[in-house]
Amino acid sequence: MNTNTSQTRIATFGELLLRMNVADGNRFTQANEIKIYVGGAEANVCVLLSQLGIPTDYITRLPQNDLAQLALNELHKYKVNTSKCVYGGERLGLYFVEAGNQIRQSQVIYDRSNSSFATIQKDQINWDLALADVNHFHWSGISPGVSDEAAQVCKEAILAAHQKGLPISSDFNYRSKLWQYGKHPSEIMPDLLQYSTITVADLDAIEIYFGIRTDPNESDADRFQKTFELLKVKMPFLKTLAMSFRKSDGPAHLYKGLLIHEGNFYQTPEHKIHVVTDQIGSGDAFNAGLLYGLTHKLSGQECIEWATACGVIKQSIHGDFAISTLDEVSHFIKNGSSNRINR
Repeated sequence: MNTNTSQTRIATFGELLLRMNVADGNRFTQANEIKIYVGGAEANVCVLLSQLGIPTDYITRLPQNDLAQLALNELHKYKVNTSKCVYGGERLGLYFVEAGNQIRQSQVIYDRSNSSFATIQKDQINWDLALADVNHFHWSGISPGVSDEAAQVCKEAILAAHQKGLPISSDFNYRSKLWQYGKHPSEIMPDLLQYSTITVADLDAIEIYFGIRTDPNESDADRFQKTFELLKVKMPFLKTLAMSFRKSDGPAHLYKGLLIHEGNFYQTPEHKIHVVTDQIGSGDAFNAGLLYGLTHKLSGQECIEWATACGVIKQSIHGDFAISTLDEVSHFIKNGSSNRINR
């Protein structure tokens, strides 16, 4: 544990990726130019937390080449510590994105087979050492979806954090295009999620992992609260559950956050998002905002407002990272969206 208890240090574990974005809104089959971003769910969480003043350790396995260095340099720009990463394997994982619009969905193609992360082995990371100076561990359901090996190392990390008595936060993060190694998520995820004290989830992933269903005709708030009661049976350490809900309202999106924290229920008003620049990473920003609020022992209402504000702001930013500041998030919480020039 940190000797300075006032200073939280959050460690995360996941795959660092290069995102290959087809330029100018073209389709994959029209591509003649690619824009490169660095991303990965847990890296995205670290980047925003670091900007909000919380020290972070990002832990992964990388190849020793210049593409990995490119990705690390991008994390270092935002003061994310990567000194606990291990090296080996052949290649960095990639994913390709075709941006959608108000008519058609965005498309993702993964190129992550046999990446350094997918071929990680148990005992390659000394988790006692990696978690020695941190007081919170965060992971997401993307890592166990990549490969059986990654799922096993994820379990090593979670057990080490649990044995140290660290709070563990998780994001259900189900990706249907992953999970290609012969196991159904319901065989893997409940075992890993049972140690979480804080989790961010969505109703679809909860059904896939645990078989828990609620009535779609009920209100979001009712479904959310019923889900929490059913989830607590499967996740005995769970104290905090958060979800973001997105609905279409004509060309705009409505986005709100719901939270149960220490037995109380909170929700935000719906935010109307008229233009989405880039939706990828908004869930990770939501996670980071929630962890910021919990770390600073804000009220439950403030915690879910922070999470939701970070999730909304991210959708105005290109790339995976939510590049934002304390002042910007605070201003959004007070004033909502703004199209005025700050000058």
